[in-house]
This record gives sequence, structure tokens and C-alpha cells, in this order.
Amino acid sequence: MTGTAPDANATRLRCSDTARLAGDPLVATAPPAECWLLVEHCGPWGRKALTESGVDRATAAALAHWIQTNQARVALVRRPGAGRSSGRPRRWFLVDSRPGREAVRAGVFAEDPALVDVLADPAPGTAATEPIYLVCTHGRHDACCAVYGRPVAAALAERYPQRTWECTHVGGDRFAANLVLLPHGLYYGHVAPQLAVDLVERYGRGHLHPALLRGRSSIAPAVQAAQHHARLATGDTAIDSLAVLSVHQDDPTTWSVRLATATGRAVAVTVRSRIVDSGRTLTCADTRPGRYRTFDLLALAAPG
Repeated sequence: MTGTAPDANATRLRCSDTARLAGDPLVATAPPAECWLLVEHCGPWGRKALTESGVDRATAAALAHWIQTNQARVALVRRPGAGRSSGRPRRWFLVDSRPGREAVRAGVFAEDPALVDVLADPAPGTAATEPIYLVCTHGRHDACCAVYGRPVAAALAERYPQRTWECTHVGGDRFAANLVLLPHGLYYGHVAPQLAVDLVERYGRGHLHPALLRGRSSIAPAVQAAQHHARLATGDTAIDSLAVLSVHQDDPTTWSVRLATATGRAVAVTVRSRIVDSGRTLTCADTRPGRYRTFDLLALAAPG
């Protein structure tokens, strides 16, 4: 009797698998971004999206400067299953994710240098009314993003083809599949295809799924953590609830945060950050064990 030799890669645990098994916390891991520029670029995507994907060099430098001088993120996007660009006009989206200012503006461009004009215009393109669902599928940055992200993007595209985009690195490879809901900048991690549609439908109703939520990109990590614990205590999953009333850094690792409930009453939350030595590599590309920051709840006073 003969058989086929087992594929070593078939059983190898990837960084997303080990993070899930280790119970790495998702809470307060959304990277900072108050605004986003999404640029349609079908591919190929290099490991470094702006400098290794064929984007015009001067344009890439201008976009990098914009990222550094604003709390911003640029992502290359494409439709799930899209091939290389055919030279047709491509789409761009400029997104404001700040609480109370959420907005999307959209337009088209034929050449990369035109993107610099988009950033210089105070009201570029036209206002868009539909949300955007980003799924990181940047396999050259981390294999997990492609392996786990593409099925999620496909599931969303089947239901919401005009809202769904694959995108380059959004941060947190070990939490793949990563889903970002714009304009609010809500990050979800370890998203399975069968849950993706439920998450975006909750979003459409103005609600969150706290168990998978990494945080909101336009809010500082300590506040992301405070909101998480306040949601658990109050059961309030509305996106626009628990607005920030005040934030005070008590010492280098401790923050006191006051949040407003939907009824106008305050929730007081104190959290403390700590660094965890994981004892393992945190991404598929790492060669040394990594460290990550997490937040512990010290105190919470919610209205009775």
C-alpha cells in the first residue's frame, strides 16, 4: 500500500493560529489612524505597500509625508479576486474616522501623482454614503493575512460587492483575518468567514461585537481598553455610546478615563498597561520572540 507524504505546511501553525491558541488579547490593539486614504491598486503588492508595489516614487514619498504629519494611514485596495490593473481610471477614498466627524469622500484618478492633489483639496471628490469594509489580504507582508483574509473578503463580497475591498497591511498580522469598518475605523480580529456578514450587519444597525473588537483607530489605546471594560459592565454595544468625557494619565502606565453613557451618566474606568514577553514569534516573518502591550482593568464605577 502506498501513500502520499504529508505536507509539512498543512499542519504548521501560523502566527494567527498561535496567537489564538495563546489567547493574545484583542482589546486595545487598533493602530492609530484618524484618517485614511484608500488607493485602488490591483497589484502586485510588495511587502512594503507604498514603495514596493509600483506606485510612482514621488507620489509614494508625498503619501509617506502625509502619513507622518497626520495621524493617518494609506492602504492599497482592490476588489476581491481582481487581477492586475487594466489602466482604467481607479478609485480613491478619503475617510475621516474621528468620532462625530465620520465621513467618506470618493473619486477617481488616472495617474498616481493626482493623489497628491486629493490630499491638498479641502473637499475632494464627492461625499459617499455607503460604508467601506476592508479585509487585509496582504500575503507578502504576512501569509496569515492572505490565508485567512481572502475567504473573509470573498464572503463579504458575495453579499456586499460594492462595499468590500481587499487591502494592504492594517496592523496586527497575528489577529488575521483582520476586518476594518469605515468610516468609524473599527478593527475586528480573528474574523471567520461565517461571522463576517454578521459583523457588518451589526455595524449597519449601529452596534458592535465586543468579543472580536480590537478597538477604534481614532481613539488612543488606553481609551479603547476603557471602552471595552465599560461595554462589558453596562452591556451597551452602540457604536456612538461611551463617548470620551475626559482622559487623565495618572502615571506612565495608568490612565483614568470617564465615558458618557447613552443616558448622559458617566462611567469611570482606570486601566494600566503592561508589556508581555510572548516567548514566541508574533508574526510569520519574525525570527525572534516578540513582546506586546496589554491593558488590565484596575477600577470601574458604572451608574447603578
